[in-house]
Amino acid sequence: MNKLFVPLAVVAAAMFVYAPFMILAAPYESTMGLVQKIFYFHAPIGMTMFMSAFVCGIGSAIFLFTRRPGADRVAVAAAELTAILGIIVLVTGPLWARKAWGVWWEWDARLTSSLVLWLIFEAYLLLRRYGGPGSDRLAAGVAIFGMANVPFVYWSVNVWRTMHPKTSVVPTLLPGMRGPFWFCFLAFTIFYVLTLHLRTRLEKRRAELEAVYLATEE
Repeated sequence: MNKLFVPLAVVAAAMFVYAPFMILAAPYESTMGLVQKIFYFHAPIGMTMFMSAFVCGIGSAIFLFTRRPGADRVAVAAAELTAILGIIVLVTGPLWARKAWGVWWEWDARLTSSLVLWLIFEAYLLLRRYGGPGSDRLAAGVAIFGMANVPFVYWSVNVWRTMHPKTSVVPTLLPGMRGPFWFCFLAFTIFYVLTLHLRTRLEKRRAELEAVYLATEE
């Protein structure tokens, strides 16, 4: 990954520079007009958040069963990124909703379940920070629970009546919208992988520094 980091970073930067031009050239949605273009930012970030929740949950499960420190470090890094991505989703969603629905927030299934998912990973981070001895294993259980909630959040719009668009929107995008959407998702995915790599390395250095402090005190 270290050898690929710089090329991937250059690719991600180039994609983010070019993405606004693709979004600008994409056709307008017939009912929402210009505001619909938030979709190319909001939806890919939401999908990346789901992916990050799975990374955290899988890393936590591996840590629980094998006690591998590396898996725990990946889980911690992914949890922080899930929380950050969740904030972006919860901000961009209301910005879009205000123009599309006339309200900032509705307590419907998708919005409420997304908020709950974000709170679960905030709870994970708080537990890791203030939980004391054994909090790593307890937090791992919370992460697995959060991961298990992702399919519920995803399918909520298909199960309940909701103002939020259904999951069928993405597969039925117009050809002019499909390209920019997947381009943006790929850009966010590459950026996520790079950020996860850096944050995991930082967590490893933190653990090494803590071990040095403990050895010095002894």
